[in-house]
Amino acid sequence: MKKRRLGSLEVSETGMSCMGLSHGYGRIPPEEESVATIRAAYDAGCTFFDTAEGYGAALHGAGHNEKLLGDAVRGFRDSVTLATKFHFTGDAPEGTDGVESCIRDHLARSLKNLRTDHVDLYYLHRVNRRVPVQAVADVMSRLIGDGLIRRPHPGRGWGLSQVDVNTLAAAHAVTPVSAVQNLYNMLERDCEHEVILFCLEHGIGVVPFSPVASGFLSGGVDAATDFSHADDVRKFVPQLSAQNIRANQPVLELLERCAIAHRATRAQIALAWMLAKYPNIVPIPGSKRRERVLENLGACDVEFSDVEFRELDAALDAIEVHDHRGQVEFDGMTMREWNR
Repeated sequence: MKKRRLGSLEVSETGMSCMGLSHGYGRIPPEEESVATIRAAYDAGCTFFDTAEGYGAALHGAGHNEKLLGDAVRGFRDSVTLATKFHFTGDAPEGTDGVESCIRDHLARSLKNLRTDHVDLYYLHRVNRRVPVQAVADVMSRLIGDGLIRRPHPGRGWGLSQVDVNTLAAAHAVTPVSAVQNLYNMLERDCEHEVILFCLEHGIGVVPFSPVASGFLSGGVDAATDFSHADDVRKFVPQLSAQNIRANQPVLELLERCAIAHRATRAQIALAWMLAKYPNIVPIPGSKRRERVLENLGACDVEFSDVEFRELDAALDAIEVHDHRGQVEFDGMTMREWNR
């Protein structure tokens, strides 16, 4: 698989979000099946895996997703880039020492869960309004200096998730940011206005989460899909209401036409579109199903001519998208507050 750069980190052109193996999409697979899925992705050329300390914690125990990933990559840890994230939980820490102590505690737990002595990319999962992002950036610099955030080969990094350009710029001015993980897909394009442009100018990678819009762009959900499982976050995604699923069908119709022309799937076209649009983007689609994970990685083989891409992009621009979640969220927000 071709490579791209997130700051100084070199990763596969498409990565894998491991979240769904622990959380977010209803009943999870058996652990041995999840481990096999991650290893199958690696065998297919994926070298970039994304997790978080909080994924699966509420229902399956602290660090559940990190532990799965750590188990899966034991035989090839130094050949992959591991990205994880932390939240400030409970009361926000006070003062420089409090912020640093809190972040170090979170990272120590993640390292134990992942069975490693370092992570390659460490994100602040959501900005906390009571903790200046500059203070977080300063701590990240010291963690990098201590070798807790590093790669065996040149490259190290930290990042932010669901932030606007002002927050990103403030953090980057203190410690250069390697990657921003914001919501971005054919239905959610707020990032294009400022964040992606800032990242292009400053050599920062963009790691879109939910690049297939929680399955909508694959055609895998429809107005009758049941999201009632207690751990299915899709019930809170504005575009996945039955009304909006019906209203946004023109996007799926566009994808279907393009997929037929390229002998690809709709999900592959949705991913290939963003890869063609920006050279600093590395999407991290995820799925509980191995065949879907491998299908998503196949998006790297889809190529558009200049004319084909311009026609697809223009056709997408002409479609009205109904409702959206947005790219800015803060620590402590609930899913019910998305797009509120």
